[in-house]
Amino acid sequence: MPSLLLATRNSGKVREIARILEDAGWSLCSLREFEHVETPEENGETYADNAIAKARFYAAATGFCALADDSGLEVEALGGAPGVFSARYAGENASDADRRELLLAELAKTNDNDRRARFVCVVAIASADGAVLKVSEGTCEGTITFAARGAGGFGYDPLFIPDGYNQTFAELPAEVKNQISHRARALIKTHQFLKSCKS
Repeated sequence: MPSLLLATRNSGKVREIARILEDAGWSLCSLREFEHVETPEENGETYADNAIAKARFYAAATGFCALADDSGLEVEALGGAPGVFSARYAGENASDADRRELLLAELAKTNDNDRRARFVCVVAIASADGAVLKVSEGTCEGTITFAARGAGGFGYDPLFIPDGYNQTFAELPAEVKNQISHRARALIKTHQFLKSCKS
């Protein structure tokens, strides 16, 4: 069975990705097994730039095919912010709670009742020789709450209600989120690719 490195140290993200790819026919490992590997800078202008750069970096560093993603929250009233800067929105060492608090504060300043937003995710797979094997994108439309709700998920999940639901990503069961989220939609395309090329 071929091996695929899930190029993240975010335990919530590892669980989410592994659930969706568990029957793709690949043996999954994560960066927690490669503590010595450094973290590359994320300075791309797009989600795809960052996902591809991370996949290539970690594949070269470990010798495994690597899967990396870059994702972000785009809020209409904030002109699409935080976007590609979602993970660094409140500074390099900020917590998820810090980022959520800043987002709500910035949104409150707009006096805009338009809470429309969308999550975007791009997943890239690269081989150890630097070849990009697959790039997939997924989006999920929704709205931003006025306060964090729910204990599940990670990142901005407690602020985001996907269209068609009354609960935030942090309130929805994982099995529901893993069917409708931006990351799930990108990974479902990735899953199809992995199954087709595992031999």
